[in-house]
Amino acid sequence: MSSESTEVLRLSKLMSERGLCSRREADELISKGQVYVNGVKVSELGHKVTRDVRISLEPEAMAAQKKIITVLLNKPVGYVSNLPERSYKQALDLITGDRFHGDVEKEIPKDFWGAIENAPKNLSVVGRLDIESQGLLILTHDGRLVKAIIGEDSDIEKEYIVRVRGDLTEEGLDLLNHGLSIDGEPLKEAQVSWLNEDQLKFILKEGKKRQIRKMCEMVGLEVLGLKRVRIGKLPLGSLPEGRWRLMTEDEKNLFLK
Repeated sequence: MSSESTEVLRLSKLMSERGLCSRREADELISKGQVYVNGVKVSELGHKVTRDVRISLEPEAMAAQKKIITVLLNKPVGYVSNLPERSYKQALDLITGDRFHGDVEKEIPKDFWGAIENAPKNLSVVGRLDIESQGLLILTHDGRLVKAIIGEDSDIEKEYIVRVRGDLTEEGLDLLNHGLSIDGEPLKEAQVSWLNEDQLKFILKEGKKRQIRKMCEMVGLEVLGLKRVRIGKLPLGSLPEGRWRLMTEDEKNLFLK
């Protein structure tokens, strides 16, 4: 028997690692008695298991997982990602029927709007964009997705188009790719290149607060515009500015498989 199969860990942690749900969601399912280990119901929080166990969920819990909301939004400038400060408008304000990119009647589940009303309490923004930035924003109830994209172990790329002003030397471009630090912490290696005479393409695998703006400032550039156009293998595509749609299961599987 391998050492991995005999390793003991919390059931909620293993459920999270297997992509069934987040650890918080796992604890909720366990406390409700909706989790089975090797066919036996488990309702004790902190229950320990080995890695080789078989985990299954009540049909009700499995159905609920499929109803989890994940929204893709092309955020405009002038909106904060979440938790508005100083009465700023927030991205969630744009999730309305008239801003849906598609057929509301055919594509929006009946219970969607009720879930959105409570969204500020549990809807997570997966990789924030500041008020001056625009582009692809993911908002979700799915803890698995949050962990996959912005968790500590995530290696997911985020691509940005950045319009700049100033003179960038070859040395400065090299530093943007690798060699800069923020608050004394070295940044991960990036991929930065010119698209045209005033636009740079940034591909990052991290997302510190106002990171691109700070990086540009360090090499003598002023950011005039910043747009996120891709997260992992998911592009912004043709989604119009200020409009939103639901993430498909195939798109979600780009991150969860």
